[in-house]
Parts: sequence; structure tokens; C-alpha cells
Amino acid sequence: MSPEINSEQAVRGAIQTHSKRVWRFGLALSGASDVADDLLQSTCLRALERHHQVTSFDRLDSWLMTICRSIWLNEVRARSVRKAQALSVTPEAELVATGPDSETNIFAAEVFTQVMELPEAQRETVMLVFVEGYSYREAAALLEVPIGTIMSRLSNARLKLKNVMQHDAADTVRRSGK
Repeated sequence: MSPEINSEQAVRGAIQTHSKRVWRFGLALSGASDVADDLLQSTCLRALERHHQVTSFDRLDSWLMTICRSIWLNEVRARSVRKAQALSVTPEAELVATGPDSETNIFAAEVFTQVMELPEAQRETVMLVFVEGYSYREAAALLEVPIGTIMSRLSNARLKLKNVMQHDAADTVRRSGK
């Protein structure tokens, strides 16, 4: 087998394995499921077109995420679009684990909604580290920022999420009259 066939097969396998993760990352970047669909499709196409550029098969998931982010940034620059479209309920439901514990699902959906309200830099960092499981170092490499920036973004995001969730909980208690 030639190396080119191996790289194409590896990229096809990575696309099959990681397409949901790339879609979620596209959703985190754009805030809209239809844009996430387009980002996934463009990412797959670009990855297949450039399979010969693969130098290591170890972290093809990172390579796909980098492609997705690059495409998103190019689109943002080209269209001068900074505001994400509203998030529909359907993708949110797809991200929440199904199971008997509906309170957990409701809470997870609420947290996800709040994550989507974070500024873009914090949102993409939270999605990479906490949802996709990348290390701080890997996220820093993907986003092309120092690791300290990743730590700062995550700290700020945690603080914002904590404040919003505490505020929402206080409102719920007030409304229930307790």
C-alpha cells in the first residue's frame, strides 16, 4: 500500500470517528446547527483534499478541529459576521445524555445554553477542554495561543457560568416562594 492510500484511509477513518466532535466544535464556534453542519462538511472535504499533508496519524482529531476552526475564521472574516445565530433546541437535546435522570439532563441543557452565551474565545476553549477532553496544552496548540491564555479563558468562563447559574438558582427560589 502506498503512503497516500494509507493517509487517505486514515483521514476517512478519523472523519468517521470524530465527526460528532467536529460538529459540536463547529456548533460551539458558530452557535448555529446549520452552520455547524456546513463547517463539518467543509472540514471533511478539506481534510480529504489535503490527506497527503498528514505527517502523523496520532492526533488526526486535533488536525480536524484545526481545519474546522480555520474554515470558521475564514468565513467570519469574509462575511464580517461576529454574531452567532440563535441556537435551536434540537442540537442542544442531541448533546445531553439520555437516561433516566431527567434533572441531570435539564441541568446539562441549562449549562450548555449558558456556555453558548459565553464570548467566542471562552466558548471554544470550554468546548475543547471540558466537552471534547483536550488537555490545556492541546487546546493551546489548536487555538494557537499560550497555555496561560487557555487557563485564563477557562477561569473567566467558570466565573461567568457560576455567577449566571447562582443568579438563575436565586430567581427560581424567589419564584417558588421558598
